[in-house]
Amino acid sequence: MSLHYDGRAIIIQDEKEESLCEDGVFIEIKKLGGNCRRIRSKIGIEASLDTVWDILTDYEKLADLIPGLAVSKVVEKNDKFARLFQIGQQNLPLGLKFNAKGVLDCYEKDVEILPHGKKREIQFKMVEGDFTQFEGTWLLEQFSKTKNEDNHEVIGGEESSHTTLSYLVDVKPKLWLPIRLVEGRLCKEIKTNLSWCRESTPDAVDCEGRFSGGTTSSLNHGGGGGGEEGWRLEGYLGENEEKFKV
Repeated sequence: MSLHYDGRAIIIQDEKEESLCEDGVFIEIKKLGGNCRRIRSKIGIEASLDTVWDILTDYEKLADLIPGLAVSKVVEKNDKFARLFQIGQQNLPLGLKFNAKGVLDCYEKDVEILPHGKKREIQFKMVEGDFTQFEGTWLLEQFSKTKNEDNHEVIGGEESSHTTLSYLVDVKPKLWLPIRLVEGRLCKEIKTNLSWCRESTPDAVDCEGRFSGGTTSSLNHGGGGGGEEGWRLEGYLGENEEKFKV
């Protein structure tokens, strides 16, 4: 294992895992074998779980707020389920643009009450795209805090709320898409999007240093990879290409 500081972030590496901690965002990349990666990340937000949940599930407004997400459309919505069509867009050298497209199914789980707070999650899975596998979870955990007689914050109570937002994704691109390129793009987008979630809350604060380590698209608020022409998708995307063109 090696640990170094590149002037911006602390990076921990070994043969199978790589961790990055920068600007209050912790990201871990784990090799699962072959061309598959698991990316786990989290950030602390000084806001209630409900506040963060409302931001994440306002799906059609995400494209107005998240950098690199050009389109986010709800194509089907039922109780605790949403099917999304999203296009991630990045600027490339020489004035070129890179588009990544995908259809994701999102399953909104019920609130689970904890001894000192509560948690809730959104499970997602790509149903059309150039990934062999792209699925994971948004996990929100709220810990209520109050102050004791010495004016120190302690867990338990309703005076203020701290939410930990975690993002986990298992990703396996098709053979023509280099995994190192994909994981690099995803980690950059995940960091940006988690920071965006923190800054979008009414009482946004810098939570750098909240995590000491341990344990995130513009596809489901993450990133994507591919060629200059983006992903060539059949089925739903092919039939609706003109409707969502950017």
